[in-house]
Amino acid sequence: MVVEGIEMKISCLWIILLLIALPIPTGAQDSNGVTTIQSVEPGSGRAGDVLKANGVYLDRNSVLALYLTDGSNDIKVVIVDQSATALRFRIPTEAKPGRFNLMVLIGRGGNQKLLEQPVKVTVLPRSTTVT
Repeated sequence: MVVEGIEMKISCLWIILLLIALPIPTGAQDSNGVTTIQSVEPGSGRAGDVLKANGVYLDRNSVLALYLTDGSNDIKVVIVDQSATALRFRIPTEAKPGRFNLMVLIGRGGNQKLLEQPVKVTVLPRSTTVT
């Protein structure tokens, strides 16, 4: 009886040690190596404004281009700054007011593809000044 109790405690101890030793998944690991934009700050802006998209696998080797899309029209945006976890981009002047998804171009050579992201950006009307 005592031996069984000791064996049970040793088994529990091994399980705890394994759980401590194993890496806990992070956001970067959750995407399984797929470029993913998880959020945009701020969520809206006017033509010319710079927004920041946060996510994983956003470096220059992963993301070749970034677009605003409404499902019918795709507007290429200028990437101002790019790292593995963030893209800073400028809303183009030709973007009309509305709600757009972000879409990334990934791949190399003939193996390129567009991935629409689960993040939306609102393009606000240009401000008008009344004098």
